[in-house]
Amino acid sequence: MTGTPRTLAEELRTRTDRGLVGLLRARPDLLNPVPGDVTQLATRAGTRASVVRAVERLDRFVLQTAEALAVAPDPCPYDTLGALMGGDAGDPAVAAELPRAVAELRAQALVWGPDERLRLVRTARELLTPSAAHPSPTGLGPTVAEAMAGMSPGLLQEIIAAAGLPTTHDPVTAVASLTALFSDRARMAALLDTAPAESVAVLDKLLWGPPYGGVTDRPAPHLQWLLDRGLLIPAGARNVVLPREAALHLRGGRAHHTPEPVPPALSPATERDPQLVDNAAANQAFTALATVEELLKEWDLGGPAVLRAGGMSVRDLKRTATALDTTEQLAAFWLELAYAAGLIASDGEADERFAATPAAEEWLQLPDHERWAALAAGWLAATRAPGIVGTADAKGRALAALGPHLDRSPAPEVRRRALGLLATLPPGTAVPATAVLARLQWERPLRGGAPAVGQAPAAADGATAAPGADPADDLRSRLAHWTLTEAELLGVTGRGALSTHGRTLIDTASDSAAPTPAETTAAATRAAALLAPLLPEPVDHVLLQADLTAVAPGPLRRPLAEALGVLADIESKGGATVYRFTPGSVRRALDAGRSAAELQEFLATHSRTPVPQPLAYLIDDVARKHGQLRIGAAAAYVRCDDDALLSEILADRRAAALRLRRLAPTVLAAQTSPDQLLDGLRAMGYAPAAESAAGDVLIARADSYRTPPRTAPAPVPDGPPSPDPTLLAAAVRAIRAGDLAATAERKPVHAPAPAAPGALPRTTSAETLATMQAAVLTNSALWIGYVNADGAASQRVIAPVRVEGGFVTAYDHTSDEVRTYPLHRITGVAELADDSV
Repeated sequence: MTGTPRTLAEELRTRTDRGLVGLLRARPDLLNPVPGDVTQLATRAGTRASVVRAVERLDRFVLQTAEALAVAPDPCPYDTLGALMGGDAGDPAVAAELPRAVAELRAQALVWGPDERLRLVRTARELLTPSAAHPSPTGLGPTVAEAMAGMSPGLLQEIIAAAGLPTTHDPVTAVASLTALFSDRARMAALLDTAPAESVAVLDKLLWGPPYGGVTDRPAPHLQWLLDRGLLIPAGARNVVLPREAALHLRGGRAHHTPEPVPPALSPATERDPQLVDNAAANQAFTALATVEELLKEWDLGGPAVLRAGGMSVRDLKRTATALDTTEQLAAFWLELAYAAGLIASDGEADERFAATPAAEEWLQLPDHERWAALAAGWLAATRAPGIVGTADAKGRALAALGPHLDRSPAPEVRRRALGLLATLPPGTAVPATAVLARLQWERPLRGGAPAVGQAPAAADGATAAPGADPADDLRSRLAHWTLTEAELLGVTGRGALSTHGRTLIDTASDSAAPTPAETTAAATRAAALLAPLLPEPVDHVLLQADLTAVAPGPLRRPLAEALGVLADIESKGGATVYRFTPGSVRRALDAGRSAAELQEFLATHSRTPVPQPLAYLIDDVARKHGQLRIGAAAAYVRCDDDALLSEILADRRAAALRLRRLAPTVLAAQTSPDQLLDGLRAMGYAPAAESAAGDVLIARADSYRTPPRTAPAPVPDGPPSPDPTLLAAAVRAIRAGDLAATAERKPVHAPAPAAPGALPRTTSAETLATMQAAVLTNSALWIGYVNADGAASQRVIAPVRVEGGFVTAYDHTSDEVRTYPLHRITGVAELADDSV
């Protein structure tokens, strides 16, 4: 194609395959479904929904360039655009970055045409052009022609006369004359030199927007001076507007108050020893594993009930936070982290409650670094945002942990972008969170919480070009802030800097912001291999002390930790966990089936210090009393070989609630259940043991409660997925082939009536068969109209190979494959004028 393209479709036809692949990769919504030809692609690229999505993904300077094009003449020469972005004085940084911005807008099909005739796509112009209802982030108002539309011809002549211009014979030339005056720097400066100081002050207030102001029925003289000369134009009963051309003169030609061609620097930077950063991250990673493991242990017999609306109650969240010794907000993070990794879920029963899943059992048996990899991969891909737990939804209801409506689809992209920014820094370098947030705001100024495209800027004075709300309040910035906090908790970062294994975690083979689950898992596995040598080695011993405590000098091996967790209570955590032995904890171990001798041997085996005498006495004393009383089901009974002990119980006032009576010298009957009787006697200081109907001691070893098999929650995608190279290549081939079928020049066909432009070819069955057979002999391509079994009509370019039995076998250029078509579904056929396929 030669000459200047007249439409976006014509320009897209001139692009290389690589150019079309770049467009489809940047705007994947154009691929669903694959466009039939370039015209369909151009039409879809101009739809409002697609344009809004594309504009939202522009960085701040590219967006500012699009906003400048929206207030520029259409078409706009490149030099005019450069003057709008850099002002009359010029800006080297703007001049250096403007080619990149224009190229980016072209690549995304938001701008087309040569440099001397740049055109913003009509839908984008409608979104970004200033209007009274939707002021532009530039702070500019309507043009003189737009503001004076509908004004009486007499008033127009009065305005141009007051401005020192000759009167004209019609409104069009009058408006053009005034526009030329405001656009002429020398004449405009001369006019403003005659303005009162108060008038200039009014213009200064409206200069950077909003360009609208209010006036009374009888404006002050300095306002009337501006109204008389068209520097303020009526925009309603008591409103006026500063026309765009006048504002640009006062601004020195700049469309934006502060162009931002260069992203904010990640500074100030603090350099730390990379090894110290890795060690700090590894310590926190181990703490994260211990916290999740403790959560699973807390819910081993079943977790809290599920609310009717989903999620867990505030009371249960507080209870979980207390058990984890953390705040409610951090408890919500650990809950959501375990949920994202598929370790906890609801059981789905009628009386629904949360519990650990079968996958949690497998996770607990993995090495520490592999367990961390599972948590990190789940966190990185999760779209659920724990940070919004406790906030109100659209209906004013509080959002519950593990409940619905916590998904925020931009979360994975924000996490990767925030960590990616840290990865650009030298190893061990940390920057303040505000610097990361500022950079993310520059990269995506319209995403997540900012006003919709075309809405007014948050600041009334128009001092900034960014159209968003307070960066601290929008969703994207909050997600980034939470990402930095959560990465530190999970051990991806250490002391604010990205760790070595953290860099590997976000290093995937995919260049897109949304790698596949397999890529995320593979990267997490590689990161875990780097983390493994940094994690503390589990120890197989404790240090027993005379004050009935045991100190674990490091993380204990799992069997030892589980056994010691039954025999003793955890008193404090940290680098060295402290366990305390109490009568209740020893009785718990005896209830689990251990004898006093076994407990003594267990402690002697796993302690690097001798078993203290007070601890040995405690075990023997509790064991001597344990099981002396036996409780079974009558409703319940108590039996004991020592009848004096039973008499003592009967005489105790605290036993009144148990309603005991003596059946025999060694047997008491109760009117309460065995469990209540067991708890009541233990509360009185006794150590009874439960027994079966056969008289055997029942071992109180509760089975772990698990949900049925559950899968981790699927992330909610943020728009269509990024297409892979195979799909992109196939889509471009299909678009090229469809375009060839729609635009190929064809030989005239003798038909009873001429076909309408763009209609399917129409030939008789005999003509169709004869043309097909001739094409087989000459090995030529044909243009056909085809209607499939669903009634959908299409145009195709085929090269017939064989015609027999009412079918034609041909190579279809549109689908790039050999296909067979029933002849009765072919509406017509035409030879190509130039067979170049």
